[in-house]
Amino acid sequence: MLRIFLVALHIATVASPSYAAGVAPIPAPLPPSGPVVILTGQALDGHGGILENARISVAGGKITSLSAASDGQVIDLSEYTVMPGWIDTHVHLSSYFNKKGRIATTDDPPMEAALGMAAAAWDTLMAGFTTVQTVGELTERPLRDAIRDRGLPGPRVLTSLDWIEVDPETSPDELQAIVRERKSQGADLVKIRASSSQRVGAKPILTEAQLRILCDEVRAVGLRPMVHAYRSQVATAARAGCHQIEHATYATEKELRVAVDAGLFISPQVGLVVQNYIENQDRYLGEGNYTVEGMQTMERDMHYDFEICKLAAHLANAKLVFSTDATAGAHGKNAEEFIGRVKYCEQSPAAALLSAHKVAAESLEMDDELGRLAPGYQADIIALDGNPLEDITAVRRVVFVMRGGIVYKWSGVR
Repeated sequence: MLRIFLVALHIATVASPSYAAGVAPIPAPLPPSGPVVILTGQALDGHGGILENARISVAGGKITSLSAASDGQVIDLSEYTVMPGWIDTHVHLSSYFNKKGRIATTDDPPMEAALGMAAAAWDTLMAGFTTVQTVGELTERPLRDAIRDRGLPGPRVLTSLDWIEVDPETSPDELQAIVRERKSQGADLVKIRASSSQRVGAKPILTEAQLRILCDEVRAVGLRPMVHAYRSQVATAARAGCHQIEHATYATEKELRVAVDAGLFISPQVGLVVQNYIENQDRYLGEGNYTVEGMQTMERDMHYDFEICKLAAHLANAKLVFSTDATAGAHGKNAEEFIGRVKYCEQSPAAALLSAHKVAAESLEMDDELGRLAPGYQADIIALDGNPLEDITAVRRVVFVMRGGIVYKWSGVR
């Protein structure tokens, strides 16, 4: 915990003029040079296959073999279900409850913010999520960098930094300039708000022409455009050539089909985000657009979330990707979305898990290194106490977490 605190201190002070320039940073721990051999009974390979009695060799942070000799350091996971670490394509690690028990604001001290984000990252990793996209705040960049470069325990982080939200009068040149600014700030992707929050009507904000300019520019600078969209904006974002749609609530089957036919990744949320808001509404109410009316709207219209997810799950060729929109109160509970996908979307457990493995890795354009148990892939490996293909609630029982060849959690044998 001291190490977590020290790295959090670095996050809080790195932008301060008093921070000592030129001081060498604490390097990230290196994974074992190997080999480490993981013994398995049943393993899900992340691409829909089942591996029986695989012996997974890990060296230098990557998987080197699935049939290794049992030499060197051995970790016996043969009594558990082994699989690649999960990928959540939409979280908000910068969202946390402050020392007053309320949703944090920009008025909270930087140190408290740093510790809040570090705790959110830790909880997410412990829940089996080894890669996440956190999409909403500039403060997520130092968090990403501390995990990647300083050894702060947490999932691999990709971030959009702040999202793009503009009015219909914004000129094409201004739109392109905003995208280029995100690129220069170090974003891994760009999040675009095409609709207002569900709590204030889920109304269109951008025109199709504006969305096309933004998504084209995002691609031109080498990033991916993620679009927050409700209603008809789902089809609008698809026609504009965007990449991934978040939420999609209130869209019609015809509008959703436009997005599916265009090959967009679609991310409805059914198992965690609204439920978390309702459960913790006293901690949120009174800040920003967190109003009683807004909470009532989300709770009243939750069945539309279920309907759009069920519809997407049954549309041929739909790329239904794992995405929770986890905010304060939900970090570390991300796996509840799997249960929601099975219960409300009528996905099979296998399809729900695939959405956080193969489909999620493809959405990140990192499917050649993440989301699969195969030689050459990142050694992001988790184990569950139970078989989620038979009992999806097993996703709540993560007993082992390895990210990049480093073991962060191992509850030991039964």
